[in-house]
Amino acid sequence: MRGFFYFYLMNRAQLFEQIKKKQSYLCVGLDADMEKIPRHLLKTDDPIFEFNKQIIDATREFAVAYKPNVAFYESLGATGWESLQKTVDYIPSECLSIADAKRGDIGNTSTLYARAFFKNMDFDAITVAPYMGEDSVKPFLAFEGKWVILLAHTSNPGSEDFQLLETRSGKFIYEEVIFAGQRWATPDQMMFVVGATHEEKIDSIRRLAPDHFFLLPGVGAQGANLEVVSKEGMNQQCGMIINSARAIIYASTKEDFAEAARKEANKLQQSMSRLLDEYCR
Repeated sequence: MRGFFYFYLMNRAQLFEQIKKKQSYLCVGLDADMEKIPRHLLKTDDPIFEFNKQIIDATREFAVAYKPNVAFYESLGATGWESLQKTVDYIPSECLSIADAKRGDIGNTSTLYARAFFKNMDFDAITVAPYMGEDSVKPFLAFEGKWVILLAHTSNPGSEDFQLLETRSGKFIYEEVIFAGQRWATPDQMMFVVGATHEEKIDSIRRLAPDHFFLLPGVGAQGANLEVVSKEGMNQQCGMIINSARAIIYASTKEDFAEAARKEANKLQQSMSRLLDEYCR
């Protein structure tokens, strides 16, 4: 479904146009787990892809992005990679396709990761771990029209183990990551992962990176408050993509799973429409 329209989403302005058009900044996380998908799909040739296909068909009206977590696919071996490729190819051309791969290695290895996800699989964006430094991130930035989504302050409880350590300059490590990311790339090339569960920090993080988009996991199953996060984190181009996975894709595990997913996505979109009117000015 991407094909000819491959370059549709390239920069912030075009992403914002989709946000305004759909009145939504929703990213649907395609964390397709063979143990959780509806049992009747196991009779199909490719249960994971069939699940994703029906989720995408049901939610595309309300989503501006889709984010497969690569671990759910690579854990299945070669067949999982096939399901992932079919999923990427099926994501609507107007939606950002995000590989949640969290790659980050020495330069030549990162170059190969970037080639795999950007050139061979044709993702629009990839999550990248920055903790091996600039040379592990720069290879991903060499691909024109692609996004690097840098892990900054993540939503998991263990984020406090290292991300909240203070450096010699008196800044937290996650703050240093945000400052460094802005030296490495423009707001048209880089986003930051900021956990929506850190509601009390969203405003200060926005002040650190006023122009960059944030990818915010944690709304839905992890309990973050959409309104608080939106109020604290929006800029004039919205500046955020809210990821929701389990609350949408596993809203039902029965044969009505796609319709249940649609209802949950629609509910979020309705709230987002109101919040865009209120806070995106």
